[in-house]
Amino acid sequence: MGISSHEFLQYVIQPTLRQLGVQSEGAEQLLLATAHHQSGLGKHLQFRNGIGVYGISEQQHREVWDHYLAFDSDLASQIRGMASQHEFPKAPHLELATNLSYATAIAWMIYRYRKAYIPDIFNAQDLSKCWRDCFLERQGSEKDAADFQCGYHDLMQSLAATSLAA
Repeated sequence: MGISSHEFLQYVIQPTLRQLGVQSEGAEQLLLATAHHQSGLGKHLQFRNGIGVYGISEQQHREVWDHYLAFDSDLASQIRGMASQHEFPKAPHLELATNLSYATAIAWMIYRYRKAYIPDIFNAQDLSKCWRDCFLERQGSEKDAADFQCGYHDLMQSLAATSLAA
């Protein structure tokens, strides 16, 4: 069992994006769908190549710091401020599993670094393409994209049911 999609969106993704100055339903949906696809929203936190709800690899983590954040000191400072003062220097990759805001910020930075394009009006196919093109370390297959889209549809049904129950 993972984290409630509605609660993850409301208490992790939206506040983290606001802190980064991002106001985009597409960004919110892309991050939610990524976490759902990669880990079942926290059902697992350790993968073959990745860590945390977003399944970010150590290589992706280093790459976004070394090739993107290193060139924007204000943004790097803001992201670093989300990490633990004591644990980050000892085990920075562990923050991806233990710190949901930090992991969300890094996931969004991966999309920004890879120049993600999210149209104003988007659908599952748009988000799937963005995920496949920006987040996968290996060449994504059509099956990967189809799985992402199916998961996104399931996620939207779950969110709708939660909204109706509230």
